[in-house]
Amino acid sequence: MSANIVKISPGFEEIMPEDYRNLVKDGPYGRGLDVDKLGTFKELIEEHPLCAGCGLALSLRLILASLPNPEDTVIVGTTGCNSLSFSQVAIHNIHSLFGNQNAVATGLKRALKIRFPQKAKDVVVIGGDGGIGDIGLGMVMHSWFRREKITTIMLDNESYSNTGGQESGMSCEGAVLNMAPTGKKFPKISLPEIARDAGCVYSATITPASPKRLGKVVKQAILIARELGPTYVQIYCPCPTNYKFKPQESLKRAKEKEKDGSYPIKEYLSPPAKEFVEGLEVVNKPR
Repeated sequence: MSANIVKISPGFEEIMPEDYRNLVKDGPYGRGLDVDKLGTFKELIEEHPLCAGCGLALSLRLILASLPNPEDTVIVGTTGCNSLSFSQVAIHNIHSLFGNQNAVATGLKRALKIRFPQKAKDVVVIGGDGGIGDIGLGMVMHSWFRREKITTIMLDNESYSNTGGQESGMSCEGAVLNMAPTGKKFPKISLPEIARDAGCVYSATITPASPKRLGKVVKQAILIARELGPTYVQIYCPCPTNYKFKPQESLKRAKEKEKDGSYPIKEYLSPPAKEFVEGLEVVNKPR
């Protein structure tokens, strides 16, 4: 994996789609770009089949713009709304069986370490709340117990949205959905705290209403995982389809939940992670 993998073989330039030619010419590979530069380069995802106003689609766009080294990153996904968009993502990605994503990511990370011992190869798990917080929770937690150096990102839309709107463990208590008409009967799972106690050296919650902050959190989590151990990021992704609000209200809803504390913004850094981040800030400080 390197920037060379996206280059077009000589003689095929004219028959490749314009989107691909633009990606080769103006993509983010090897350029160290981030959320601040959105709109100035060809992004890793520009079209997707997700619903209008989907908070997940916006979050995925911000995540992809925040990868420290997209050309040396592999994303491992699993079943869920987000998986519908990965065929449009211009980066290596694997679709695992539902819930297996952290086991697959573990094997991949270890294999890359053996094959490329001198290079940084980032493995990032991206899944929904069903894949990470419910069905795949066992695999997720055991990767944390083992201190695997991977980043796990949950796109938390607080439901099983692509199967009609069942409640998930991440739905809030009392949430009424198409397939939960009497309301959820137990509280939302406190996964950031579980991640911390299970061995993650960094865990954070964020929403796409704070795009620069989201970009910083994702980049930080990946860089920490590369050096120290497992990291976890949980992103609130408003779902207008199942929570019955207008698509144009998604960001407003995210901002309101940040402001009123109904989706608490948290960040935990272990002492080694804190020291590591302080070191990064010194290196990146303008001179």
